[in-house]
This record gives sequence, C-alpha cells and structure tokens, in this order.
Amino acid sequence: MIGWLDCGAGASGDMFLGALVDAGVPVEILQQAVDALGVERVELHPDPVTRHGLSATHVRVECPPTTVDRRFSAIRDLIAAADLPERARADAIEAFTRLGRAEAIAHRVELEKVHFHEVGALDSLADVVAACAGIEWLRVHRGLTGVTASQVTVGGGVTRGAHGGIPLPAPATLAVLSAADAPVSGEVPYEACTPTGAALIATFATGYGTLPPMRVKAIGVGAGGRDPKERANLLRLVLGEPVGAQATGTATVLETNVDDLDPRLWPPVQAALFAAGASDAWLTPILMKKGRPAHTLHVLCRDDVAPAVREAIFAHTTAIGLRVLTVGKHALDREMSTVDVEGRPVRIKLARVGETVVNVSVEYEDVAALALELGRPAKQVLAAATAKAYRRYPEVAP
Repeated sequence: MIGWLDCGAGASGDMFLGALVDAGVPVEILQQAVDALGVERVELHPDPVTRHGLSATHVRVECPPTTVDRRFSAIRDLIAAADLPERARADAIEAFTRLGRAEAIAHRVELEKVHFHEVGALDSLADVVAACAGIEWLRVHRGLTGVTASQVTVGGGVTRGAHGGIPLPAPATLAVLSAADAPVSGEVPYEACTPTGAALIATFATGYGTLPPMRVKAIGVGAGGRDPKERANLLRLVLGEPVGAQATGTATVLETNVDDLDPRLWPPVQAALFAAGASDAWLTPILMKKGRPAHTLHVLCRDDVAPAVREAIFAHTTAIGLRVLTVGKHALDREMSTVDVEGRPVRIKLARVGETVVNVSVEYEDVAALALELGRPAKQVLAAATAKAYRRYPEVAP
C-alpha cells in the first residue's frame, strides 16, 4: 500500500486525523495511542462535515486546560515511555524533533530547552501521536514509493501566538518544510499549514510531486476547523497499490579529468555539486600523458538537474570540458526509521528487496550532531546506533 497527500489546502493535525478516520482507521486506534501517553484526558470526536459542498471528516480534539510546562525533552521522554507501536513511537519522536529543531532556530535556543508554546499543547501532542498510530495501522509502505505529498500551500498574513504577532507562514512551519526539501506556496491569506501539519508531512513523506501511478483503494478526506471562502479546507489521503516499477530509471553522469586543481579545494567542490543537485560525486586517481598525476571527477545526477551541475563543475574546478553519459539506474526501495541513543533519535536507512531488509545504515549527520551535543567521540555514538540497528534487524548483522 502506498499513499499520497494532497496538501493544496495545507495541513494541520486535525486535518490529518480526519483524513485517517475517513480512510478507514478506527477512531479507537487513534484514541488508544493518545491514552497511552498517560497525560490529562484527551478525547477525539469525529464529525461528518462539508467544505465547499464536499463531504469530509473533522476530528475534534477535546482536552482540559493544563499548566504543565512541556519542553522538548519532556515531550520526547513522554512519547518514548508510551506503550505505542514501535514505528508510531519513532515517527512521533521524529515529528517533535523536527519541530524542536525549527523552534530552536526561530528562538535561538538549545534544542533541549525549547518550550512548545503552541505545538506543545495537549491537542498538538495528541494530533502527532494519533496520526503516527493511524499511518502505522494502515500499513502504508514507507520506502521510496511509500508516502508522497503534493506541493504544500502554507498561506500568508499574520496570526497571534504566545510571543505576539507572528508572520505567516509561521517561522517553524517554513523551517520544518525547508529542512524536508518540500515545495511550498502561499496562495491564500491565512495560515493554511500549521507547524504540526508541516512536521507530520515531513515525517511521513519520502518525496513530493503529483499523484503517483496507483490503483486507488481508499480516499480519506480530512477537514480543518475553519471553512474559508478561498478554497475547500481539506487534506486528502489517497491510498492504493503501486503500478509498475518505481525505482528504475536513467540518470546522467558527468566526468572530467583534472590535473591542475589544488587538492584542498576538492571538499568545497563536492559541496557545491551537492548544492546544485548532484546525487553523488567521487574522484578516481589517474595517470595522464607525460606522467602527470590527476583525478577523474565523476558526478551522478538526475537528468533534470544536469545543466545546473555542469555549471557548478565549470565554476568550481579548472575543467574546460566534460563527458556526459546516460546510465541506467536501479535503486533498492528505501525507508527511514530511527533508533534511540541515550534518549535521542538517530535516523537509520533501511534498504529492502520486496519486504526483506537487506541493508541498514546509520545517518552520519545525526551521529555527528549527537556526539557534539553529548560531548562524546563520534565513533562511540556511531557504534551505539549501529548496534541498536542490528539488534532490531538481526538478519543484516555481520
């Protein structure tokens, strides 16, 4: 089963829950996930509604007033201790980690000290955990062809928050979607995508674009609480079975021989190539005519970004020409998950052949950031994350 999120009207926590219930997830599954948190009583109530004449489901999240101070570390620990399905727990922690990093940037504070004035309220906590439990219940595949999303309408204008007037789209919303490389647009004069909605999109979606080829099996339509005149305030979740092979295609390889570039410049050259859209870049040492030592620069990229990558090669190296090759490409289906290292999530990448996991790798950027945060050698954090990944997937352990 794969899924596609139609975010043309934005997204919010209650819209996610409405789409899940409308797609067939029993509300009891969502309620059980919320109850597992052990916080003040929060109740979910699905209601049939219409938006611009279109039928949908809106889930009301009813919770009592609370004075509990919930910072990022407290929320993370609360979710980690909850009796939730493993993937739902990991997704919920990832969603709040994305939010925490965005808020840390917006307020220039350390991640552990982030205080969720808006998104940390009980209703948002319930939204995130329930949505993650709902996606898990649907058994939506989480690889390259798992959940994708459309361009996200974020809206514009000004809203009121705990710190006063906040420009829209909210800084946290933009930061979360930027980190996920999600395409966005304004289009409407109000907040269309909330930080919570952005975090759920970023957590679930492995890519962005139009509706992928599929045989549609179910459609869930979730409504927001408002009914603006500009457009139907709906989030659609389209579920189905994939059609054809999704991981096979072509790519472009650009190559050039370079014998007169200071080798200290190669790291910034690679950084520039990746910024231009390269998928990979590597060097092969060679021996040129007259015994000159040199390197062949190889750059793999999608066909559509080849012109930008070519310009980056000429701008950042001494090359005056290059070769262009079209190659066939087949990539194993991949999905992201997390393991817990000293209470912090570290992402791992799983590669599958069908439903069988054949490789697991730890995301080094997460390792480096956590090592810096803990004041530990990166090799120790990497070893701990790798060991936990192998314990979870012993079939790929060496």
